[in-house]
Amino acid sequence: KPMQNGFVESFNGRMRDEFLNETLFRNLAHARDLIEAWVTDYNTARPHSALGYQTPAGFALHLTTAIARPAARDESSARRAIAQPAPTGVNDHRAPVVAG
Repeated sequence: KPMQNGFVESFNGRMRDEFLNETLFRNLAHARDLIEAWVTDYNTARPHSALGYQTPAGFALHLTTAIARPAARDESSARRAIAQPAPTGVNDHRAPVVAG
């Protein structure tokens, strides 16, 4: 089936149109070297519309920087409450339900 994976089909089409149709290979080793260089460029240096026209390397650097930022430091040594405290003036004393 021609369109089982749109991402792969898009990549294959670009590779065919922009590289394979434009390049003459001397031999298999030459083809492998040039394909490897093209794929490396595609995956690192070429701007991609899905990434807001950033390069994958630039996009990854932005993500890494955002993830690597240290968390805000809490200067207090007191334990924090797990639940938020009830609003002031709220008393909700309900008797437990007894099954039986």
